[in-house]
Amino acid sequence: MSQSVSIEDFNSLPADEVGERLAACLPVPRWVDTVRDGRPYAAWPALEETATTAAADLDEAELETALAGHPRIGERASSPQHHAAFSAKEQSGVDPADAEVARELAAGNAAYEERFDRVFLIRAAGRSAPEILAELRRRLENDDEAERAETVTQLREIALLRLRQVVA
Repeated sequence: MSQSVSIEDFNSLPADEVGERLAACLPVPRWVDTVRDGRPYAAWPALEETATTAAADLDEAELETALAGHPRIGERASSPQHHAAFSAKEQSGVDPADAEVARELAAGNAAYEERFDRVFLIRAAGRSAPEILAELRRRLENDDEAERAETVTQLREIALLRLRQVVA
């Protein structure tokens, strides 16, 4: 995770550096380009609005790319795409030493992947393991369309949380 910068510094950073910082928030090239090219931003609300709008809809390729940037809930980041520093902080409410939680998350992740053919994603920041498990179980009951919409919403929430850490 890069050190956060002010909105003024974000506006003046070279385009490639801004792109790298944004890709750590949501690795979708269209989103990165839209947010980067929206500079300069007067203040956080303008940046947030652009980022939110650009992440409102993701096509299938963008969804797949975005999900590749996240480890399974309850697992440590195992790829450079996972942005380990963000992921560890976001999943801090999940205790990897709790064997029962680890077992339930593994079973839930497997059921989810079997049902939807993609990794389960949730904004884990600020949620406890029981809350995450309850959401996982609830979302297993979604139809494909509803679950896809929830996944995009979760990706957007995560992107905005990360962006807030990038631009203070």
